Amino acid sequence: MACPCELRLGGSNRKTVDHIAKQCISEARRFEQKYSRYLDDSITTQINSAAGEVAVTVDQETSAILQYAGVCYEQSAGMFDITSGVLRRIWNSKRKVLPAAHELSACIDLIGWTKVEISNNTVLLPKKGMELDFGGVVKEYAVDALTQIARSGGIVHGLVNLGGDIGVIGPNTDGKPWSIGVVNPNKRDTAIATIQLHKGAVATSGAYERHFEIEGKKYSHLVNPKTGWPVESLQSVTVAADKAIVAGSISSIALLKNESDSLRWLENCEAAYFAIDRKLQCYGHLAQSSSG
Repeated sequence: MACPCELRLGGSNRKTVDHIAKQCISEARRFEQKYSRYLDDSITTQINSAAGEVAVTVDQETSAILQYAGVCYEQSAGMFDITSGVLRRIWNSKRKVLPAAHELSACIDLIGWTKVEISNNTVLLPKKGMELDFGGVVKEYAVDALTQIARSGGIVHGLVNLGGDIGVIGPNTDGKPWSIGVVNPNKRDTAIATIQLHKGAVATSGAYERHFEIEGKKYSHLVNPKTGWPVESLQSVTVAADKAIVAGSISSIALLKNESDSLRWLENCEAAYFAIDRKLQCYGHLAQSSSG
């Protein structure tokens, strides 16, 4: 999944724990194989390769993920759009000059969740060159799936961590909560705050993680699908919820909005959150400040 992945499972029977760990790892790899846009045989590649030509048959799991992506699109007023990955063609590390208006216009013409044609078991991208990118939802979906596998196998202590999207199976073996650090955007090797969790899930979206420098200015990898330009928002948003996919969606949508709209969105969601702006000002009550 192009990120550090970690399982922490506690139990009295090592054989059982090892068995559950193998099941979880196998499931994580299944998600990678099925939805990675970098693999030739993934369902993502099949859908994208058939753009402008034919509909592709999808299974129930993929249909459910597509439906959830549609909900995110609606809740975000079109800012969370899994067809917007085509903007990577313009905004990437190879670009040295700002894009021209015609470049952005041509790319934006290929974006739009409402253009996607979905039936009960098929999906069609009507224009050649359109793409779906499941990256904004699948990793969190996988966290929840792995957490459920562990619980179903009898694990009551542990957590699943896929690149900072975390599902808590249960508290530490001593009953204490897990201490989860929130990265300081200006000092990536330190935590600016700590979250204590016994249960549920937590996800962090960070604008600081990837950026491009063009003509002496840094631009975020997060791009507004309506304008085609990188957004200028909060540096980081961490959200806690019952499910990782919900926490991840809320944090991702928040970062796609400007700073004031982002904080208003988080408050309206009534989510437990911790946000950091560009001046390292912190908002929300999810985490406790760290001395580091």
